[in-house]
Amino acid sequence: MATIINMPRLSDTMEEGVVAKWLKNVGDKIEEGDILAEIETDKATMEFESFYEGTLLYIGIQEGETSPVDVLLAVIGEEGEDISAIINGDEAEPAKEEATTEEVKEETTTETSATESAAIPEGVQVITMPRLSDTMTDGTVATWLKTVGDEVSEGDMLAEIETDKATMEFECFYEGTILYIGVQEGETAPVDSLLTIIGPAGTDVSAIVANGGATSAPAEEKPATAKAPEKTEAAATKPAAKVEETKTVSTSNTSNGRIFASPLAKKIASDKGINLADVSGSGENGRIIKKDVENYTPAAKVEAAPATASVAAAGVENSEEVKNSQMRKAIAKSLGNSKFSAPDFSLNIEVDMDNAMASRKIINAIPDTKVSFNDMVVKACAMALKKHPQVNTSWSEANTIYHSHIHVGVAVAVDDGLLVPVIKHTDGLSLTQIGAGVRDLAGKARNKKLTPAEMQGSTFTVSNLGMFGIGSFNSIINQPNSAILSVGAIVQKPVVKDGQIVVGNTMNLTLTSDHRTVDGAVGAQFLQTLKTFIENPVTMLA
Repeated sequence: MATIINMPRLSDTMEEGVVAKWLKNVGDKIEEGDILAEIETDKATMEFESFYEGTLLYIGIQEGETSPVDVLLAVIGEEGEDISAIINGDEAEPAKEEATTEEVKEETTTETSATESAAIPEGVQVITMPRLSDTMTDGTVATWLKTVGDEVSEGDMLAEIETDKATMEFECFYEGTILYIGVQEGETAPVDSLLTIIGPAGTDVSAIVANGGATSAPAEEKPATAKAPEKTEAAATKPAAKVEETKTVSTSNTSNGRIFASPLAKKIASDKGINLADVSGSGENGRIIKKDVENYTPAAKVEAAPATASVAAAGVENSEEVKNSQMRKAIAKSLGNSKFSAPDFSLNIEVDMDNAMASRKIINAIPDTKVSFNDMVVKACAMALKKHPQVNTSWSEANTIYHSHIHVGVAVAVDDGLLVPVIKHTDGLSLTQIGAGVRDLAGKARNKKLTPAEMQGSTFTVSNLGMFGIGSFNSIINQPNSAILSVGAIVQKPVVKDGQIVVGNTMNLTLTSDHRTVDGAVGAQFLQTLKTFIENPVTMLA
């Protein structure tokens, strides 16, 4: 009898896994102890061993695909065994089908069609919406760089996908022909939903399309094979027209000197009034892509122009709906979860900045050296976290996680919202190293060039609005951190020193903490230590 193998839980925190590589194929004989696949968890890529013998009858998760734990991974059984009921999700059905030979004969037609709908033709690769960041739940196809009918090779860029944090190019890991596109330009789809299918030219993938579209079509419609091809043809007809357009543009680029650019790049250039002839392309064969237009210097001068169009005449009411970007959705979800789940509290402290200002002036007098007040705050936070490890923690329902490493996230404002690049091992870096790291990551954030690795792993966050003249404010905790520091502007005001009223420079700091991990006294002690470091920068060198 067939044995169902689900996606295993290979670590204590694993909720989903990625099949990095299959070491066995459908039809292979499997022995107990054979390694079936390499599975990427949230912590490592591990070999997954078979505990059963038989023939590998079905693979439910293709290489590169992500799946939650306990979802059908593979089926092992006797060669030629009918597993259509298992594949269709009815695990109780195989027992009924073994009842009598006559019942099996009567249902042959239905079972055959079901098997065909789940089977993947040889050489065909099903590519799903990739998870391009740690918090990504769905993605928007900004532009397709390939269309149905195009030949693709390993390493080719298939599409530009907008995540919650950036717009990233998605690379192809297979060779073949684009047979089907499941998510059109401008459409949003959940992670792991059908994105495209690649395989030998002319391969019929209508059954895969019908199976992959189960979320939008009733299960009863699956056997209706007459309808599925119609959908496939209709879906393929649109991209087919695009193929002709793309080929025309490509040819004219080489023969008539026309500009070779992606549709999204053309749209952005048109909106911003940029002449594409002045933009250098970094895509395949010099093709101009989205980031080339966004990084084009004169763009900033033209951006303000469209604002005049939205000004309404006096006495006229006008409203406009703007689709939320993936980043905006992610910010709303993340901060909403944080605010409504963490019992937070805030503590305020005023810091004398006279010594810090004098120290910064001396440091910046050194050639090729530039340190900001924010860099000094980040360094001071890292030093204070070493002395107060309770603040450098994360909460889980079962445990409080103490981090021995100190990774400080620095909030950076971008056009679409807020990103938090992370300075790794901040406590081991000098002020100049922190300054260089912050400037590099902030530049990448504004140009949407941050990688997921550069935005993951923070244990504490600093948010600074002082440059906007904000005196003090409360931030929402950047979970899974236990605390976030809000940094206000440096203000010149009368202060009392040695019993005399003099002009001084002060800065307000606000620590917002998760009361599940950080108590009030712990937060107060952390702020006192932080105040000492900032007011006396030389102590950070001790």
